[in-house]
Amino acid sequence: MSPTDIPGAGGNPWRALLPVFAATGAIGLQAGVALPLVPLALEKRGVDKLTIGVVAAAWAVGMLLTAPFIPRLAARLGAVPFIIGAVVAGSALTVAYTLTDSLAAWFVITLLHGAMGGVPWVVSEIWMNVVVEENRRGRVMAIYAILVALGLALGPIVLQVAGVYGPRPFLVCAALVLLVALPLLPYWRTAPRIEHAEDSGYLAVVVGAPLAMLAGFSCGLGEQVAFSFLPVYAVGAGVSPETGALWLSVFVIGNVALQWPIGWLADHADRRAVLAGCTLASAVLVIVLSQVPAQSLLVLAVIGLWGGLSFAIYPVGLALLGLSFGAGDMARANTAFSMLYIAGGLVGRPLAGAAMDAFGDPGLGWTLAVFYGAAGAVALLAFHRGR
Repeated sequence: MSPTDIPGAGGNPWRALLPVFAATGAIGLQAGVALPLVPLALEKRGVDKLTIGVVAAAWAVGMLLTAPFIPRLAARLGAVPFIIGAVVAGSALTVAYTLTDSLAAWFVITLLHGAMGGVPWVVSEIWMNVVVEENRRGRVMAIYAILVALGLALGPIVLQVAGVYGPRPFLVCAALVLLVALPLLPYWRTAPRIEHAEDSGYLAVVVGAPLAMLAGFSCGLGEQVAFSFLPVYAVGAGVSPETGALWLSVFVIGNVALQWPIGWLADHADRRAVLAGCTLASAVLVIVLSQVPAQSLLVLAVIGLWGGLSFAIYPVGLALLGLSFGAGDMARANTAFSMLYIAGGLVGRPLAGAAMDAFGDPGLGWTLAVFYGAAGAVALLAFHRGR
């Protein structure tokens, strides 16, 4: 389906993307509120960082268990009904955190939350990749990243009002989850149809675009580790939990500043070279972070630049993905990309937590630098081979 086929688009390819853009902004907002809550609550209770990483990683497990079924269900149910059903269930699960203090129960709730939370994220990306024209793909994915980042940046600000401990922030987050559904309701029957290629396996799409898939993995590892442990790192470095949550705002504000120029560059230069630059610069910045005093303004500059460049890995990877697959395989390819993003967090959170327990706060930066550096080296190799 082309952008001009969507009712209400009026022949405008950008207008066709407005409902999903609005929904992704709401996804970012509720994620910005939700992501720091469980790690900070567990840290206050004196839980060790490895256990915090394991509980946080349950979201990734839930997503990985259910993601293979998302393209088939989206094709059968329709994009909008599927997303709305998932966000209502996700809102109820967020409330469930307030009903128990059991670590085992929080692990299960986080697992189920991942199963539901992956649906609006993956289906919205499939929607965008299906309707976007190739010459706009880098900029469309940049706008997508900007809107998610704006939501993520506002999330910790919401926590300044709602607080970071107790039931209230979880209840606020449950209400914000429902915002995802609002811009999509008018498109219940007119959203683009998602095709599902029954004869295409996930291994085939990974092999078909290995660099894009590696970008998804390394970005997922970096972002999910940052959102789980950057506030904890901040508290360990001597700043307040509220300031640690605001560090996340600085992290995603960097994305808002840099995504459009990086997206433009991805449409006008070799995307493999752009990917190499983003990953290698991110590796340097996470090492520099441990050398900068936590109370200085310079730490905010490092975090903001790291956030902008590391976030860009994701939309540049999505743009690379769009070069390799047609509409029939796009749903499965997008899902595989998202699964590898989540797998990065699943691997990275326990590794980062264990590294911080073993080596102190610098363990965070060294863990991330290894994976950013590996992705950068592969992207450089692909760029030189392509030339």
